[in-house]
Amino acid sequence: MQISKTVRDIRVNWAIGDRERDKGLATPDEIRRFDDISYGPHGQANLLDVYVRNDAEGLQPTIVNVHGGGWVYGNKEIYQHYCMRLALRGFAVVNINYRLAPENRFPAAVEDINAAMQFVANHGAEYLIDKDRLVMVGDSAGGQLVSHYAALLTDPTFAALFDFDVPDVHVRALGLNCGAYDGKKLALERKDEVFLEYLGIIDCEPSEKLLQMVDTVRHITPNYPPSFVMSSYADFLLPAAKPMYDLLKSRGVPAEMKIYGSPKRQEIGHVFHVNCRLDEAKICNDDECAFFKRYVSD
Repeated sequence: MQISKTVRDIRVNWAIGDRERDKGLATPDEIRRFDDISYGPHGQANLLDVYVRNDAEGLQPTIVNVHGGGWVYGNKEIYQHYCMRLALRGFAVVNINYRLAPENRFPAAVEDINAAMQFVANHGAEYLIDKDRLVMVGDSAGGQLVSHYAALLTDPTFAALFDFDVPDVHVRALGLNCGAYDGKKLALERKDEVFLEYLGIIDCEPSEKLLQMVDTVRHITPNYPPSFVMSSYADFLLPAAKPMYDLLKSRGVPAEMKIYGSPKRQEIGHVFHVNCRLDEAKICNDDECAFFKRYVSD
């Protein structure tokens, strides 16, 4: 199929930046990793890794990471170092691939997240994953996907719009990092070309059913998981953070919002928390994991 110049540029230029960011990083000695586990029928796109501390015993509270990349770019490898450092903080961490747009349009990525969560429900204990003490994190497009999927898990009327059944898992908290969350607004305002690529509506108007299927914010109920909403002053998606935080609070969902850095520090920008070399990333990830531990501690 024809790939737009925007998507081609993202895939080339963002990959260069990600490789430079993680150059020289290695697996910490304290981490045991299980790589390239198949969770679905779509080959490389349906692989996941699991990272746990070497000294972990028994089922561990678990973070499931959904990578960013504008719905059109990315994989678990570019998030491995970030995820392993989350594991050092006392979690098992599941780091997933999913099918990318435009080759695989909505709801392919959501279907894959659901399949990964089904794998967690059925096989997680083999990797010390506790399916009853789960956290989901995502940034940028991954933040949108996590926010969307959490609404499916917690509102049966929303889940009924999709052709799959959600698994028996308990997601106790979310990390919504540098994301955009109002899918209907993104689709209708037509200002985010890659989101339109993801939906497959570059050259046409969205159908009413499609708008219903991306209208996450309408389906945030008091059952939605407690959420840590994070951004930075130099993040181009900063304007999406407070409206999401305010919405969560208005629906009775426990939420915390933190904004890091300053407008003058551009290196503390979009998805800065993935850069293991930044002191601010360590602070942010410490804050977020402390939030999670309040909800996964029995």
